[in-house]
This record gives sequence, C-alpha cells and structure tokens, in this order.
Amino acid sequence: MRDLVEIGMGRTARRAYELDDIEIIPSRRTRSSKDVSTTWQIDAYRFDIPLITHPTDAIVSPGTAVAVGELGGLGVLNAEGLWARHGDVDEALFRLVQATEDNDDPGAAVKVLQELHAAPLRMDLIAEAIKQIRESGVTVAARVSPQRAAELTPDLLAAGVEILVVQGTIISAEHVSRDGEPLNLKSFIADLDVPVIAGGVGDYRTAMHLMRTGAAGVIVGYGYTPGVTTTDSVLGIGVPMATAIADAAAARRDYLDETGGRYVHVIADGGVTTSGDVAKSIACGADAVMLGEPLAAATEAPGQGLYWTAASAHPSVPRSLVAEAVDQELDLRKLLFGPSSDPRGVTNLFGALKRAMAKTGYSDLKEFQKVGLTIRG
Repeated sequence: MRDLVEIGMGRTARRAYELDDIEIIPSRRTRSSKDVSTTWQIDAYRFDIPLITHPTDAIVSPGTAVAVGELGGLGVLNAEGLWARHGDVDEALFRLVQATEDNDDPGAAVKVLQELHAAPLRMDLIAEAIKQIRESGVTVAARVSPQRAAELTPDLLAAGVEILVVQGTIISAEHVSRDGEPLNLKSFIADLDVPVIAGGVGDYRTAMHLMRTGAAGVIVGYGYTPGVTTTDSVLGIGVPMATAIADAAAARRDYLDETGGRYVHVIADGGVTTSGDVAKSIACGADAVMLGEPLAAATEAPGQGLYWTAASAHPSVPRSLVAEAVDQELDLRKLLFGPSSDPRGVTNLFGALKRAMAKTGYSDLKEFQKVGLTIRG
C-alpha cells in the first residue's frame, strides 16, 4: 500500500524516502569480510566492484576510465564532453579553473563550460579517446544523450565502445516531439549488438517501460549531489533515492516474471556520497552505484578538485554548479579500497561495502539486496 498524505483539499502526495532516512538492520549472522564478494556482471561483462562512474569530464578522462577499469569498475566517458570537442583538454580545464578562482560570479564557470561545449563535436577526437581506453584492455563505455544517440552511436561502436550509456536528466521510452523524429528507444536498442544502459528514471512505471525497450540496465536518479546539482531548484523535480531504487527493483522483479527470466540491472545515480550510501543503495535493490563527486577527490580526476555534471553545460537551462569539491589527496585505489584514516565514510568506499555485507551476514550483492531496513523515526 502506497503511503499517501494529503497536502491540501483533494490533493495527495506520496511519501518517499532518501538514503539518509533509512538504516540497514544487522542479522543474526556475521562473517569475515574476506569471504564477501562484490562482483557483478552485466551482459557478458564482469566487474569486481559495483561501480560505474558518472559520465562527467570532472572525473572521467580516458586515463581515469582506464584506471577505474583496472581497479574493477566501469569508467564511462562522456562522448559529448570536452574530450569530444577540444584537442587540448588541459587548456580547456585551465580556463575553467581560472573562472572559479578569478571571478566571484557563481555562474562564471558555467558560462565557460557553455562556451567550451558550444564547440562542434569531432569524431576523430572521441575515437582517439576511445582507442586509448580500448588498447588498455578494460571495458569501453561511453555516454550519449537521448537527443544525439542515433547520430553518434554508429561511430562510437566503430571506435570500439562495448557498453553504451544513453543518459539524460530524465529519460522515457515515449518521447513526444514536434521537432523532428524522436528517439524510439526500443527499436534503437534492438538494432545494436552491445548492451545499453539507459536513464535516469525515478518511478516504477518509467523503469518498467525502459526495461521493456530491451535495456540491459536502468539508471535511477539524475546524479543528484547536494550543493552541486540544481535540478530541484530549476525544474522542481526531485528523486528521493531510497524509494526510487526500491521502486525500480520492484519493476525489475515484475519484469523478470513477465519475461520468464530476463534480468535488468538497476544502477543508483544520486545521493550516493559516502560508503554508507553505497551500502544502502545496494540494500534498497541496486545492482551497482554510479559515483560522481566522491571520485573528484582522486588525484587522477581531471577536474583538479572541481565537480560538475553534464547538465552544467546546457546552453539555456543549466542544472549544475561547478563546485569546489575537495582537495585531491588520495589516489583512486586508496579512495576505493583504502586503507583509510578518515572516519566519515568518504574513503575506502568499497572496502566499507564489504564490511557492511559481512557485518550483516551476506556473502554477495544479490543476497545483500534482501537485508532488513528501518526508517529513522
């Protein structure tokens, strides 16, 4: 039964919960963290940790994508970002850093990003970036927007992309448009030989619709980061992540029954800033998490301590600040696996996930999705 509350005469709203609103319940059994597995597999691709990077230039360069892949995760390059538009990305990033340092205007850095993204896409540049990732031997993944997916995908596949991420702030299987032919996600995916991850979504029905298009994974959320993303302020749209993940997991279960066994992965993208959030996302039903700002602390992150999402560069309705996230003090390996001397849950992200699973007695991610949860009073 849905928890509906009356917000005025004749108008109700559903009560929903963020990750901060819930807690994981320990069970009667514990085990050693050495006996816990965090591996997961989507289509034919197996990963040691349930990590996908948020596809922003702030944290993913070709080199970072390789580093993430070598550590067991999946780095996703933005095929419409700076590496697809500028031959000298270091110079572009220098302009961005200067805008944050030399101007008190909070929109100055966004204006620079808009200018940088006004440059035309060059397939020779993105093909070269993809080649660098492919030659390392890690899985190659790239993100395209729904608006440009049909245009860019053939060239991306020819360059060597193995997993395609079709991602926007909000995505649907049914887009209505007066201007041109809208993307038919179902026929688009059916024509491809690579798995497609699509999103973001925030409710059961949309998640189910995306699963029925043939997507191998569905992204829940839009990369919400407190103090960075402004979609709630600009559009009035918000996604309480604990409820949204649980709803998408319910759609996955029902779709599994509907199809007689086709499993679609649920990927949590938003509100995941600590190792505890990673654990609670899996506990709510996610198969993996899409991390953004937490990875900005890595010395390998190209943003030099800054963080923003792709929505920051929208030419008319930007929905992300360029925030000074952190001092870059840790290499990626320590950030993901420790050891850590920081008690805030912002380092050793996946070592802590293994410890949470061990403390509650679960040996793998699928089992951990069944852990008990409570709501804070």
